[in-house]
Amino acid sequence: MRKLALFPLLIGFFFFLLVSVSFSSEDPSIVAARNRMVERDLKGRDIHDPKVLEVMGRVPRHLFVDKSLQGQAYEDYPLAIGEGQTISQPYIVALMTQILKIRPGEKVLEIGTGSGYQAAVLAEFTDLVYTIEIHANLAKMAAQRLKQLGYDKVHVKYGDGYSGWEEVAPFDAIMVTCAANHIPPLLIKQLQEGGRLVIPLGGTAYFQTLTLLTKKQGKTDIQHLGGVAFVPMTGEAQKR
Repeated sequence: MRKLALFPLLIGFFFFLLVSVSFSSEDPSIVAARNRMVERDLKGRDIHDPKVLEVMGRVPRHLFVDKSLQGQAYEDYPLAIGEGQTISQPYIVALMTQILKIRPGEKVLEIGTGSGYQAAVLAEFTDLVYTIEIHANLAKMAAQRLKQLGYDKVHVKYGDGYSGWEEVAPFDAIMVTCAANHIPPLLIKQLQEGGRLVIPLGGTAYFQTLTLLTKKQGKTDIQHLGGVAFVPMTGEAQKR
């Protein structure tokens, strides 16, 4: 009986060792660069949410870019990911996440999956993350990457995010990571009462205003939060 009782304990111990080795095997220089990013580029500015800072200090941004760019992954600027798209700078990822104030159990939609980095960050707050990417290759690679890194609950869809994701709506929060000259009406429609939507809004290429929309009693409250620079939303948005 004693041997049988010890067996589960031994399994648990070896699992703990396996996990510990996995975490400790990360290159110390990568860990240092990520910590420096958090201290200098996030805490050093206006990112103050403890959970956002903790998540940004843990999610491996270097694994969401090409190997040739991994040495720059924790610098505070966008990086090319192919198809004319970029991975947003860490500060903007943290800022948009902080603005939305995601709570556990909330359903979140991201428009513009890109490499999957922002979706991974969102998945640290809730297990109901849906993300749409208009470029087929990026959508495929992001889905594979997220699964490999353990974010297998993130739902990735190839398509035009302008129309949202009606089949799984409504959403508590929507994040648009590409710029449009207006807020897509269907995205507003797919917001829950009390839902929040953040989007870079403006008609000038690569220069927009980060905008927060909150749905209150069927009406929308708009706040303009400052200048940003994003790649433009393509597809249906360009026809409007």
